[in-house]
Formats: sequence, structure tokens, C-alpha cells
Amino acid sequence: MENDMKKSNLFYYRKKITSFIMMSLTFIAALAAIIPLVLIFYYTISKGITYLNIDFFVAMPKPVGESGGGMANAIVGTLILIGIGGAIGIPVGIMTGTYLSEFGNNKFGYIVRFLTDVLSGIPSIVVGVVAYTMVVVPMKHFSALAGGIALGILMIPTITRTTEEMIKLVPHSLREAGLALGIPKWKTTLSIVLKTAWKGIATGVLLGLSRAAGETAPLLFTALGNRFWSTSIGQPIASLTVYIYDYAKSPFEDWNQQAWTAALVLILLISLLSLLFRIITRSKYKTN
Repeated sequence: MENDMKKSNLFYYRKKITSFIMMSLTFIAALAAIIPLVLIFYYTISKGITYLNIDFFVAMPKPVGESGGGMANAIVGTLILIGIGGAIGIPVGIMTGTYLSEFGNNKFGYIVRFLTDVLSGIPSIVVGVVAYTMVVVPMKHFSALAGGIALGILMIPTITRTTEEMIKLVPHSLREAGLALGIPKWKTTLSIVLKTAWKGIATGVLLGLSRAAGETAPLLFTALGNRFWSTSIGQPIASLTVYIYDYAKSPFEDWNQQAWTAALVLILLISLLSLLFRIITRSKYKTN
């Protein structure tokens, strides 16, 4: 009896020690993931807060050699590029994800799913070269349209896979109820399934927009950049990421500082989108 008690106590303490070790390792892993993010935020804020003022949002860039100025054209240009990319990537991604979830249990669906996964792993600079070949070369000049198409392509895999997974979470009983009432399958999908999963789909949309907002390489081959005010989608357009790239490698200290401020503004924009993602996700689970 005493031997059994000793074995039971030994097994209990061994489990406690193993649990403590594993919890400690997971805590250390969490810190390893969080600390770099905190350091990036801290360093960017400390460097970029210097030029963060109203002029940065409403003024145009100054000529070389003059201090001050802002990036109003780049901020507007970034919003235009994201808008064009969203107009292309969001509907394509949602429709593709809907097809894969509702009608994609066949060979063609498996091929589309595989190609979507491959597209999500392709470097963004390759997408920029493709957009350059398909849009810039035929048009014979750089444009915001070409940049938006490149960003839209980058959004598609994220939105597609998120949409597919969110629709799969919709209970089959809702589909069966719609079909039992005589509603066609396509109408059931649009009116019931998508409406139920829209909060999760919005999460994928925000993630896709966040990724596109931080891209630089594809814009160098498509939108190029513009130091003047331009809102035409048929002409080169400024963007925050390209300004960061150009200003960060310049020999002028003033431009280097503005690059940090532009990086801070871009991080704040992406953080805002991420915050919306967290709010939508939390409300989604609460409603269920």
C-alpha cells in the first residue's frame, strides 16, 4: 500500500514539474514573439515622433536641400492604391472563397485551393514584375492602376482562405433550413451563409488590406512614385512605402527623419486595421 502511495505521489510531482516546464517554455516563446514587436514600436515612435505634426499630413514634400514639408500626397496615394487593390482583391477573394467552401469539393476546387496557397507564398516583388509586364508595358507608363492591381493580387489569397474557413464554420442546419423552404442553393449561400459569416470574412479583408498597405517592392515596378500631387489612377502616384524606401537611403538627415515619421504613420494605420480585426473577431465569438 505504501509503495502504491509513493508511486502515486511520484507520478503526481512528475506531472507538476512537467507542466511547470512546459508552461515556462510557452511563456518564454510568447515573450520572444512579443518583445521584438514592442521594440519595433518603441524605436519607431522614438525616431518618428519628431516630425509627426499637422504639416506632415497636409503639406507637400519640400525640394532637396529644404527642411520641413510633409507627405500629404503619399498618404492620399496610399489610400488610393489600397482602395484600388481592395476593389479588385476583395470581391475576387470573397467569391473564390465562397466557391471553394460551397462548391469546391471536386478536382477543380482542389486545384484552385492549391494555387491560392502557392500565390500566398510568392514574393511580392514577383507580383510586381507580373503587374509590370501585364499593365505597365502595354500602357507604356507607370500608373496607380498598375500598383492597385499588384496590391489586389496580393490580397486575394488571404481573403480567399479566410472566407473559405469562415463559411465552413456556418452550421449546415442553416443551409438545410433554407433549402427546405425551397430557396435555391445560390440564394441560400448569398442570403443566409454569407450574411452569417460576414464578420469572419471582414477579418480576412482587414488582414489582406493590412498586408497590402505595407508593400513596397511591387509599387516600385508599377506605381513608381510621384513627388507632386496626383490622384489620377492613370499616372504615377506617391505612396508612403516608396517614400520610406527613398528617404531612408538618402544622404539627407531631414529626409531620414521623415522616413521614420512615415514608418510610424504606416504602423499606426496597420495597427488601426489590426485593432478593428480584433474587435470584429471578439464580437463574432460573443454573438455566437
